[in-house]
Formats: sequence, C-alpha cells, structure tokens
Amino acid sequence: MGIYNLEKLFRPKSVALIGASEKSHTIGWAITKNMRDAGFDGPIYPVNPNYSQIQGLKAYPSVLEIGQPVDLAVVATPIGGVPVIVRECVDAGVKGAVIVSAGGKETGAQGAAIEEEIWQEARRGGMRIIGPNCIGIICPGQHVNTTFAAHMPRPGKLAFISQSGAICASMLDLSLKKEVGFSHFVSIGSMLDVDFGDLIDYLGNEEEVQSILLYIESLSAFRKFMSAARAVSRVKPIIALKAGKGGAGAKAAASHTGAMVGDDAVYGAAFRRAGIVRVNTIEDFFDCAELLDKQPRPSGKRMVVITNSGGPGVMAADAVTTYGLELTSLGQKTLDRLNGMLPAFWSHGNPIDLLGDATAERYANVVKCCFDATEVDGMLVILNPQAMTDASDIASVLAEDLKGKPYPVVTSVMGGMDAERAREVLDKTGLPTYETPERAVRAFYYLHEYARNMEMLQEIPLSLQSGVEPDHEKAGRLINEGLEKGRRFLTEVESKDLLKSFGIPVNPTETAGTLEETLQAARNLGFPVVMKVLSRDISHKTEADGVQVDLQSEEDVERGYLRIMEGVRVHNPDAEILGVTVQPMIQSPEYEILIGAKKDQNFGPVLLFGMGGIYAEVLNDRAIGLPPMNRSLARMLMRETKLFALLMGYRNRPQADVPLLEEILVRVSHLVADFPQIVELDLNPVMVRKGKPHVVDARVVLEQSSIRAPLHLSISPYPEHYEWRDETPKGLRVLIRPIKPEDAPLLLDLFGTMSKKSIYYRFFSPLKSLPSSMLVKFTQIDYDREIALVALEQDQGKERMLAVTRAIRDLSRENAEFALAVGDPWQKKGLGTKLLRKCIEVAAEQGIKSLYGRVLSDNYEMLALVKRLGFKLSRSREADEYVVTLDLTNKESGT
Repeated sequence: MGIYNLEKLFRPKSVALIGASEKSHTIGWAITKNMRDAGFDGPIYPVNPNYSQIQGLKAYPSVLEIGQPVDLAVVATPIGGVPVIVRECVDAGVKGAVIVSAGGKETGAQGAAIEEEIWQEARRGGMRIIGPNCIGIICPGQHVNTTFAAHMPRPGKLAFISQSGAICASMLDLSLKKEVGFSHFVSIGSMLDVDFGDLIDYLGNEEEVQSILLYIESLSAFRKFMSAARAVSRVKPIIALKAGKGGAGAKAAASHTGAMVGDDAVYGAAFRRAGIVRVNTIEDFFDCAELLDKQPRPSGKRMVVITNSGGPGVMAADAVTTYGLELTSLGQKTLDRLNGMLPAFWSHGNPIDLLGDATAERYANVVKCCFDATEVDGMLVILNPQAMTDASDIASVLAEDLKGKPYPVVTSVMGGMDAERAREVLDKTGLPTYETPERAVRAFYYLHEYARNMEMLQEIPLSLQSGVEPDHEKAGRLINEGLEKGRRFLTEVESKDLLKSFGIPVNPTETAGTLEETLQAARNLGFPVVMKVLSRDISHKTEADGVQVDLQSEEDVERGYLRIMEGVRVHNPDAEILGVTVQPMIQSPEYEILIGAKKDQNFGPVLLFGMGGIYAEVLNDRAIGLPPMNRSLARMLMRETKLFALLMGYRNRPQADVPLLEEILVRVSHLVADFPQIVELDLNPVMVRKGKPHVVDARVVLEQSSIRAPLHLSISPYPEHYEWRDETPKGLRVLIRPIKPEDAPLLLDLFGTMSKKSIYYRFFSPLKSLPSSMLVKFTQIDYDREIALVALEQDQGKERMLAVTRAIRDLSRENAEFALAVGDPWQKKGLGTKLLRKCIEVAAEQGIKSLYGRVLSDNYEMLALVKRLGFKLSRSREADEYVVTLDLTNKESGT
C-alpha cells in the first residue's frame, strides 16, 4: 500500500488507546502512562469498557463512542478480539493503528487466520497497521510514545526500525547511556501491512531523518524493499543488521553456482546493490548508530591517529589496514608544525604519539593542527589513562576543541573506572567514544563504506562493445522445447546454443553418438581436442570420469571414448548417455573463470562470478550480484574477487579482456532477466587464452515459472517493450525509448544544444552545465518509480538525443510530476508533442491517475502544447507560472 496514511501513524493529531488500563505494570497501563509522559499535545482517548476514567483521562467503552476524530488507534488487547476492534476503528474513520497484541501468525495457522481477518477489515477503510506482535512506535519530536518500553529516547536524527522487541529495548537503553537521539523508533512486528519498504519510503522523505537503521530478521515484498532502499540510500545512509545468517543455506544443487550461492550471500548482494551498509554484530550496529548521530560523513578514507601510548596506536594502525582504510602520510607543513609543539621524542609520523605525559593542552594543540591539514579525512583520538594523566580533564578539553570539526572524529578511551568517567564526559558533549581503537576504526569504516558505495553506484557505465542483439525468439524456442519435452536439464550443446543466442562467446562444439562420429568430429575440429560425456543425468562430468582432455590423435580419441563410456557406467549405470561432445582444446589458458546464475526464492535471479574449474567450490573465491546489470556493475562485481587482480595481469600472464568479461556478465544478466524459467546456469569453466574468454562448458537447469518476466526480478529492468520507431508530422524520424544509464553522454550533448532560454524554461534556473550527480540522477532511474523517455536520431550506428521527457511519481504513487526538454535545433517540429503523448500513454498504462507540472507564464510554446494535449491550466499564486494538470482517468486525455 506504500506510504498512504502513514502520517496518521507518525504525526497523529489524536490517539485512542484501546486496552488502556488502571492496573499498574500491565501493558495497557504502561502505554497510557508513556503517551501521557511523552507530552503529546493532542487528545488521548483511553478505551476500555471496564473503566470510566483511566489515569485521569475520560475512558470510553468503544472507539465508536468517542464521537471525535481519531487518527491513531493503539491496540493492546488479546488478539482474538482484534478483528472486531479494527472493524470498529474503520467504521469510526481511524486511518492508522499500532497493534501490540501477540498471538498472530507466529503461533501457527490459527493466528495466521486471525491476522487475515484483521487485514480484510483494515483494507476496507484504508487503515494502515504496524504490527501485530510489536512493542509500538516512538516519535520524540512529535511527543508520541505508543510503546510499553521503560524509557523515552531523546530527540535526534536517526530513524530505527526493528523486527525484534528485545533489540528495540537494548538499543533504547544504550542510546540513553551514549546520548544518542532518534527521530523515529519503530518496532515493526510481523508486518501484516506496513513493512520495511513502506517505512524506508516514508522516512526517506522526512526532513528530520538523516540516517536509517534496520534490524532485519526477514523481509517481505522484496521488489518494493529494493526500490525504496535504492531511492533513499542515495540521499541518506541506511545501515542494516541482518539476523539469521545460516538460513536454509545452499541446498543440494545441480551446478557449482547452486552450491555456492546461499541465502545470506544473496542478502549481502542485495544490500550492496541497494546502497545499504551491512554490519555484522549488535556492537557494530550501535557503534555505527552513534557515529551517524554525532558526526558528518567522511569524504575519503585517510585517517590520522592521535594517541598518548604507542601500543594502542599500533593497534589502531593495524585496524586501519585491516579495513582497507589509509593511514594518511602527514604533509611537510603539518610535520613542521607538530615538531614545533611536541617533545623531540614524539613519533614523527602517523600515528602521532604524544607520549605518556601528554597534557590536555598538548592534545588540544595537535588536534587543531590536524584539523588544518588537507591530507586528513577522519581522526581517531586515543586516550589511555596513565599515572601522570587526568583522563577526565583531557576529555573535557577535547570535547570543547573537537566541536565544529571539518571531518568525522572518533575517540577511544581505554581502561576501566578512570576511563569510564572520561567516556561519560565525551558522550555528554556529543562525541562518539569506544572502549577500543579497533571498534572506533570499524565504525569509521562503515561510514566510509557508505560513501564508497554511493560513488560506485553513481558511476556512469559504458555501452556494450559488440552491438550484437539477443535472439529472443531462438532462446525462447530452446527453453520451451526443453520444458515441453519434460527436460529439466539442457545438454551442454543446447546450453551453448542458448548462450550463443544472446551473443555470449562459446567454444565450438560438435556432438557424436558413436565412436566413428566422434573421430570425424575430432578431424573436423583439428587436434588436440577435449571430449566430454553428453548426458542429462550427469551433472558434474569430472566426478563420473566423463571428461578426457588433450587428445592429440585418433588413437587418443578412441581410448578416451572407451574410458568415458566405462567411467559413466560405473558412476551411474542408469544414466541415459546421448553420446559425447568434442571441442578444440584451449591449451595453457591463463585463467579459468566461473560465471553463473541461480534463481533465489526471495530476490529472484542472482549472478555469480569467481574462480572456475574443478576447484571452484573449494577455493570459494566468488562474488554475487543482482540483475539487471550494466558494465559498471559487472566490473564492480568482478572487483570483489581475488581473481580480479590476476585478470588485470599478473607477472608473466597477460591481462584478460576485462571489457569482454563485463559484456558476458551483462548478457547473462539479460538472459536470466528475460527468461524466469532458468533456475540455474553454469558457465564453468570460462577459459581465458591470450586474453580472450571462451565458454568451454555450460549447463542450464529449467523449471516452469508461474511469474512472467520481468516480475521475477527484485529490481525493475529496462522496459524494452516501451520502444517505438516514429515520425513527426514534419518528417523527423526518431526512436523513442526509455532512458538508460549509458545515455549520460547523449544527455550531456543534448544539454549542449539548448539555449539559455530553453535551459531556464526546463530547470527554472540558469544552469551552465549538468554536473555528474545530476546526470546520474536523470539516467540511472528506477523504472518502477519514474518514466523517462528519450527521442533519438540514429545514423550509421551512432545515436543523438533530441529530446527527453519524464514523469516522476509523488509519494502517493498515483500522481506524477512531468517535465519535457527539446534541443533547440529540433523545436517546433512536433517532437515535443510526439514524446509527451508517449509519456502520457505509458503513465496511464502504469496506473498513474494524473500528471502535473509547472510552466513559466512566458513559455508560450509549452503552454500551447499542454493545452492541445488536454491539460488544465491554473495560475500559481506564488510565482509567475502556471500549474498544469492532466486527468489520466479520463479516456480522452492526451489526445
């Protein structure tokens, strides 16, 4: 249901507490007390037929008898009666409910049936529900506390969402000790209605929220979650702790890929693709929360360490290296200043060892010096209490000097009782402090990882090189023929034919049913050759002695053929042997690579890249990613492996054709995106010889799919069905299609054709250039959230962008704001009309109910265009412009 009516949950004007109680230390009593103590400034209506007054407030027997508008109902009664309560709330016009009651689907079928009743009643009135089985929500800034927790957090800029009430309680208790504040504190419960995706969407648009923390045990609505996280993480850090790493793991699989892709690995890949930073422990989770609450984001990975003892400085330096950060080299200017203020025996480098007798003044002088250094992106200050050191005094001075810092600062005060007093001083002044240097560095690393993720995800990808168009018809025929004949496994030859239909390079392969046919195939291909058993019943050929390599002569081929037949009979006497395959042997390959795909039950297809060959599962050097992919994402995936360093050239081995490997990954991504029937796919090995990759062996596992493409994906792919070749009334022939990430250079060229006037009409400001961040925003879109169509002129394989239009859904997801830009050379040729009509057509097909936009009052051409297309115009009171709207529920709109 999206974020519809969520403001009733988090910004209510009135609250009914159903199940409120006068009995102390009950849930109903605690919730009533917490709402009153929070200072909520709207009316609170306790509902309980057993009381006329509860905690000094008039009580009502039913929500129906309150007789006043109620935004939010908090339900704390046995779950068996909740369906009736929800029905009454809907009849009373209540639009939001927090259901604390436990006993739903977590208890089994009976509880699940009760939850279904609740859901049916709620949807009748568009009422949004958090829970059941939750402890409630807290919004300190709104003075809302619907929980039965013992404390109220202080206001802050962190939003926290958790599926565990116990984690909520722990986080709340720690936040009070560490002076961490929250804007929203949400126990999400069993997610009958409102889920993680809804909350990420909502919180991403709340100004007071600067970061979002997620404690996740399971997800629902995976595509919605990915869409929301990918949109919000670009502007606000999202940190996740995912419990249940074991999961179902990798079940028995028919391929290396299936064996190497487990549930938790897929979650990790999904989080990375969404720009979410994943932490591994509750300690990391809170450390990260504290740093997000108290510090700015890092702009780089260069750290300076300031310490009064050598050992902890070395520990910090080791941690910096371990987490891939950089111990910055201090510039000569910085070193000269430090030499002038420190004893002669200081470390003369980074870490900066102030020595054991360091005073508060010495710390303060060095901190100020480092703040002036341009070679620093983050600072760790270590304080180790010693006999000649007053830790509390130093902490007090540091707390003052570290205010207004230009980059993130973390502190580590080591020790027990003396250190605890110093930590309290730092906590109270808003500085993150940790008991060990390693924890401090790790917290900084997570913030840096967010910045690095954003940088990588916003990289503008290159186009594919080969220009080969996939043969969807051939691929579909191969898959459908296999399924119609009841074949779950495609043979090696069928698998390679499928790959070739998508432009993936494979080693030439011939099939043979007899020894004579095998000899003839070897003669045709030329020696040496490789021979492999051809059978749908044998998944891993080497285990069945079903592979013979380096066959140099006809005699070798004959001996190899007999050896294969004997080996597979011993391995699996019941296997159906179709014959053998013969292919040229790639001698002395530089590398063996595994590229694969597997359909995950939650996220849909996932891709795998890593070390290939028979040791793939043992070496386990692999990375996992989600389709759809472009070349930038493909390279990012490869970089996650140790293999990538080898592929870039190692010692006497040449560099692999990495761009071609990127293209293979992209094409495999397209293949599994287009055909949900592919359950597993193995390209193993992909041999690299003289830099060029060739698929030597392939295996495809199929199943019928009840979900049509592309709905089986967790990320919306490029919607190629929205492609048209068209011609304007003045004879301008164009290709109209959705925008792609690779279109950034074309969009930049289009901007260059626009006059200052055209730019001002489109952007309402005198932009002189399109910065990289804006190019990324305009081209790397979520096709579930935004429509962006471009008009292209194509000439001899080259493309030129002439115009672009877009419609971006608002928070309701039912309406969208549109914009249109046409390059000056192609204006007044009917192109804008043609393009905007297509945008209207797509918007209506996607269920958008209305389009709206702003047009400056002197933009006469645009005003005339929207009038022709049926838009209604109304003069804006705030600016010299018109607000134009088009009702898409009217069938005659856009004509």
